[in-house]
Amino acid sequence: MVVPAKALAVAKTRLRPLTGPASVGHDELVLALLADTVAAVSACSAVAAVLVVTDDDRAAHVVRALGARTVPDEPRRGLNPALAHGARAAGCGPVAALSSDLPALRPEELAVALAAAGAHATTGTPRAFAADAAGTGTTLLTAADGELDPRFGPGSAAAHEASGAVRLTGRWPGLAWDVDTPDDLLAARGHGLGPATACLVDRLFPAVCHR
Repeated sequence: MVVPAKALAVAKTRLRPLTGPASVGHDELVLALLADTVAAVSACSAVAAVLVVTDDDRAAHVVRALGARTVPDEPRRGLNPALAHGARAAGCGPVAALSSDLPALRPEELAVALAAAGAHATTGTPRAFAADAAGTGTTLLTAADGELDPRFGPGSAAAHEASGAVRLTGRWPGLAWDVDTPDDLLAARGHGLGPATACLVDRLFPAVCHR
């Protein structure tokens, strides 16, 4: 599983209305989202290994402590080149890419989604994706043949579908609720945040707890 992690200085800028201009709380929140995501992936029985693509030393330290391997973002040309680089670094065979901001993700949800993707692969559709809660973005992209061809970004669900990937359907709320805005964080909290994010929200952002 390939997970991208931006440099903290430029990550999750739409959360600034919640975290404020100071970097400390903001950086902690981004790292907590990443930690809960990687912890859930690492605990998923369907995932053989986790590889995080990042140039950020703090992010690398967090995910290595959770058992993930890291590679630098050598292309430094944005998200999709970083994911393609990560897929190549992961080696041959099936590969998947996952958003790094899924604090409510459960290992069993991810296992179900990966099984669904595998079922499609046996019928001749090697690539599959799971859309976000809005249905327009992508949180998970899989490629049974190793050819990830990522098209993350605005309208990525339609872009992945147009590229031949099949849209997965199922009940996996933790996989659907990626966190880009304070409202997203509130929605994810309703599904049960992972321990790192939950602890931080309770401590630094009590306004979210009372909404």
